[in-house]
Amino acid sequence: MGAKGTEGYGQEADNLARQYEEMTFADVHRDTLHLLPKPSALILDVGAGTGRDAAHLAHKGYRVVAVEPTPELRHHGMRLHADAAIEWIDDSLPALTALQKNQGRFDAILMTAVLMHLDEDERRTAMASIAPLLAKQAVLILSLRYGPVPSGRRMFAVPPSEIVDLAKVQGLTLIHQNDREDMKSRPDVSWTYLAFRC
Repeated sequence: MGAKGTEGYGQEADNLARQYEEMTFADVHRDTLHLLPKPSALILDVGAGTGRDAAHLAHKGYRVVAVEPTPELRHHGMRLHADAAIEWIDDSLPALTALQKNQGRFDAILMTAVLMHLDEDERRTAMASIAPLLAKQAVLILSLRYGPVPSGRRMFAVPPSEIVDLAKVQGLTLIHQNDREDMKSRPDVSWTYLAFRC
C-alpha cells in the first residue's frame, strides 16, 4: 500500500513527469510569488512530484527540502534535477513522520495540489502536522483542484472555507485567496490558491 492519496500516481509516473515539467514554476505560482521570502530562506515542498518547483527554488538560491511519497515520481525528480541542491525525503501526509523527527522550521511551505487527496480526518491531521514546521512569520501556500477525478486517483471536493478553518485552529492567518482557471485549459477543472501566515 502506498501513502494516503497517492493512488494512481506511481503507475502514471512517466506521463505525469512529462506533464509536470511542461509547466513552469512562474505560471503555476503566479498569484502567490509575491508571498515568497527572499532567497536563502528554507522552503519545504510537500508533494513535490518531479521536483519542478523545488528545482526552480534551489536555482534561485533557496534551501529546499522536497517531500514526495511516490517512489516513481521522486526518482524522476532526482534524475531530472540532479543539478539542483534539493534534499529529497520519502515522507507523506497526513503525519509527515520522518520530517517531524529530522527537520527544523521552514520559512515557507508549499503544498501544490495535495490536500484534496486526503479525506476530512486526514486533512485535519495534515494541518496539525504542517503548522509546527512553520517558523515565525513563515508562509504556507497551497492549492486545491476541482473537477472530475482522473481514473484510479483518490480526490475529494474540499471547500476552501474548511482549510481556512483548519488553519485558524493551528494559529495560521489567511493572507491570500484566489480562484483561477486550469493551467492546461481543461474547461471542467479549476483551482483555488490559499496562503497563510504563521
